[in-house]
Amino acid sequence: MEKVEPVRLWDPVVRLTHWGIAAVVLVNAVLSEGGSVLHVWAGWIGLGLLLLRLVWGLVGSEEARLTGFLPAPRAALSHLAAVVAGRPRDYRGHNPAGAIMVWALWATLAVLIGTGLTLTGGRTPVQIAADQAAVAAGDWSVLVGDGASAEDDEGKAMRHGIEDVHKIAGNLILVMVLLHVAGVAVESRALRRNLVAPMLFGGRK
Repeated sequence: MEKVEPVRLWDPVVRLTHWGIAAVVLVNAVLSEGGSVLHVWAGWIGLGLLLLRLVWGLVGSEEARLTGFLPAPRAALSHLAAVVAGRPRDYRGHNPAGAIMVWALWATLAVLIGTGLTLTGGRTPVQIAADQAAVAAGDWSVLVGDGASAEDDEGKAMRHGIEDVHKIAGNLILVMVLLHVAGVAVESRALRRNLVAPMLFGGRK
């Protein structure tokens, strides 16, 4: 088998989007309340980071290219079996199991952002902050015409459904993050090298 030289340092855009999205998930899961300005800001930032990463996946470095780690379930299962057996294969970039996790995380993040935008009516954090300031000052007119009070039963049921999807996606992405962290730890041990270092700021160990 031809020896593969693993990536020593992921490019800046990959690292920025990776840790930026991780921060967004942390902020919205732990540090902010649904519907708050901070929560919405994080969602919009997450949207920008996700779009940047996808575009970079078309024009960026070799390891960042989307075509280089397309989902391959059979290869992922084979790789996981090799990890369990203590004989994992080295990959230049994402291994097959990691590739599926990346796509799953992106898909779930897209659902979170899409449902969040729907629930807020696509309003920006600046607009929401202005509305909240107006309400705090006693001006309730900003709430008139937003559709919330005029929704019929079908509209309310649809909104509740979207809220449920948003919550489920939020919980699911946290589970996947934990699995991702565990997978990195297990594979780092199996390969006897630090897989986190190249995603931070330095070469692999």
